[in-house]
Amino acid sequence: MSKRDYYEVLGVSKGTPKPELKKAFKKKAMKYHPDRNPDNPEAAEKFKEAAEAYDVLSDPQKKSAYDQFGHSGVDGMGGGGPNFNDVNVGDIFGDIFGDVFGTRSSSRRSQRGQDLQYNIELSLKEAVLGAQKKIKIPSHKECSECSGSGAEKGSSPSNCDNCGGSGQVRMQQGFFSIQQTCSSCNGAGKIIKNPCRPCSGNGAMKENKTLSVNIPSGVDNGDKVRLTGEGEWKAGGQSGDLYVAVRVADNPIFEREGRDLYIEVPISFETSIIGGSIKIPTLENFISLKIPEQTQTGKVFRIRNKGASIVRDSRRGDILCRVIVETPSGLNRKQLKLLNQFTSSLKDSSNYPGADTFKKISSKLHD
Repeated sequence: MSKRDYYEVLGVSKGTPKPELKKAFKKKAMKYHPDRNPDNPEAAEKFKEAAEAYDVLSDPQKKSAYDQFGHSGVDGMGGGGPNFNDVNVGDIFGDIFGDVFGTRSSSRRSQRGQDLQYNIELSLKEAVLGAQKKIKIPSHKECSECSGSGAEKGSSPSNCDNCGGSGQVRMQQGFFSIQQTCSSCNGAGKIIKNPCRPCSGNGAMKENKTLSVNIPSGVDNGDKVRLTGEGEWKAGGQSGDLYVAVRVADNPIFEREGRDLYIEVPISFETSIIGGSIKIPTLENFISLKIPEQTQTGKVFRIRNKGASIVRDSRRGDILCRVIVETPSGLNRKQLKLLNQFTSSLKDSSNYPGADTFKKISSKLHD
């Protein structure tokens, strides 16, 4: 049976760069991998065909020979495809199968502790301006009795009999083999026959430690700060990372929307009429806001550059201040008399234009 053109197999052209070639092969491998297509010999053949095509086209020397002479140009160079019975797929295709099926990355992960998460609550001020916070977390330190080996003093871990100390075992599936993490030693490659008593063979002792967390300005709900190497401890390997997840507490005055802060401020009846100045809180201090005469309730004033920022961008948004005119209450007789004298001098059409317009519009509803 004649072989298909390698470029046709991967769905690429001759000028396709290697990164795009790799993506094309990964797509085919994901689709036709035997693990995803059990009992489907056609998929297995297409997988092998794609692997063979990538093996040639990803190698500059083989590709050059193939471009000049076709399949006959690479027959003597291993162009007939790799021998899957003898060679591990992950070894042939490097990180492609490590990314797709975990053949290599699982080995690396086994030598690294798990990532952990710590939830922290911040005030709006801390989130917007940034803060330095201290947190206490449960942790591990190397056992001084066994120096982190996990084995009883005077002894040492021995190689795992199942994997021979490699931490990996090979599983044969059809015409190729897959490398997996050893279940006997969990990828460590070592077995502890005489565990250290103080640490129960873990190689580490539990402790609580205090960490200093630098909260950058502009964080918001759901943001995370990573502390490298402060996650779960791993014997003989690298510690994971600690992610500090941010929750911003509700603020009694401000509402945050992106970079802007919103606030509602009551102003007195007389200030709304004759004007004046009021004190407005910001996240740092108080500022004075001038209120023009005859200001209506609901009027919004913009205070620039006093709002929030976002992470990796220090530019501040604005505070948008909405004023609410407060009706005076608890008036005595004298005050009421004076107010009556004042209101009797007002004319609806000129002094209350909004009410006059509403009256005209509503009257037309029943014409």
